[in-house]
Amino acid sequence: MPRNRSDDTSPGDARQPYSDSGGPAARHAETHDVRREEVTNPKGPEPRDTSFDDDLAPVHAPGDLAGHADESVPAGDDKRIQAPLDDQLSSDEMARLAVLQEGARLEQGGVYVDLADLSAGPFKAIGGQEAGRRDRYVAKRDTDHELWNRLVGDQEPRVERPT
Repeated sequence: MPRNRSDDTSPGDARQPYSDSGGPAARHAETHDVRREEVTNPKGPEPRDTSFDDDLAPVHAPGDLAGHADESVPAGDDKRIQAPLDDQLSSDEMARLAVLQEGARLEQGGVYVDLADLSAGPFKAIGGQEAGRRDRYVAKRDTDHELWNRLVGDQEPRVERPT
């Protein structure tokens, strides 16, 4: 009796499942144009490069509703803002305005207005933009609807372009 299958020489099991010239891959290469198959067969989608997405991603998570609470101070505390806005806003309204501190990163696509230059109107921030030393930015998302409308009226925000 044979010890294993390969020793079996009976006519019913004499077939060879693999070619003698290197296994299934070699047999396939004898019957097909392997180089052409490699070139023409679809390989699926290319791996996605996420480095660009990371550069544009906001600092806060998309579901984060905190706004700029940790990066802002009340407008009533800034004397440079109070003087020009005294005739337009009450002290209570000034206290409700949250002015971004220097170095605070603006949210991409977020709408802001500079209290130091209200005549310029609101703008949409681009990725990587930060509040500078002279900027007195107020975020629309951190300001109640009525107060925002008193500041900017019905002006549409312009898109800020890099210089």
